[in-house]
Amino acid sequence: MIDITAWMHDFLQKLNDVFGNRVWFVGLQGSYGRGEATETSDIDAVVILDELSALDIQAYNEMLDTLPHRELICGFLSGKSEILNWEVSDLFQFYHDTTPVKGSLDELLAGIDETAVDRAIKIGSCNIFHGCVHNMLYEKSEDILRGLYKSASFVVQAIVFKQTGNYIKCQKDLRPVACPDERVIVDTFLNMKKGGAVDFLPMSETLFDWSKKWIAENR
Repeated sequence: MIDITAWMHDFLQKLNDVFGNRVWFVGLQGSYGRGEATETSDIDAVVILDELSALDIQAYNEMLDTLPHRELICGFLSGKSEILNWEVSDLFQFYHDTTPVKGSLDELLAGIDETAVDRAIKIGSCNIFHGCVHNMLYEKSEDILRGLYKSASFVVQAIVFKQTGNYIKCQKDLRPVACPDERVIVDTFLNMKKGGAVDFLPMSETLFDWSKKWIAENR
């Protein structure tokens, strides 16, 4: 598995060479951010510059091409102004799911209130509902269903945070504190993640009913 500490050291050096003191924040999301990485995990890097231009995107892309494991690198690149004015429902998840490596995202906290959490639940539920119905009617794709359950597990994180005040990064740790309906979503997602069999129609119906419930409850 990749030595992420050594990799990030090289990453930060190259960022400094290209952008210097323009780098406002660097962090990790995904499996490496949660400490759950495997051999095939993406390196989900977050980089926020003082501002972002099209030339900066090109320069960042060229920098990434010089790094080992280029095929695994993904993540988020932005300017500071954009992230400070981002949709608050996204910022809720973004803040809590990002492990800082350089700098701090604490400036975002001013906009992450109870309303932001409610919006994260509502918008997430609506997107899952729409995706579920579309997939049941047209695509009938197990891969799409896996993606929808992954998205639903993020909504469960927001629901648990709303109910308890605690943000739990790892889905497996949600089980002891989640309500039964949410536990079913988490268990199904974790089983799919391990390569478990997909029973398309009943799993789709469960997700459909669950998202429908949260759309109605989170008015």
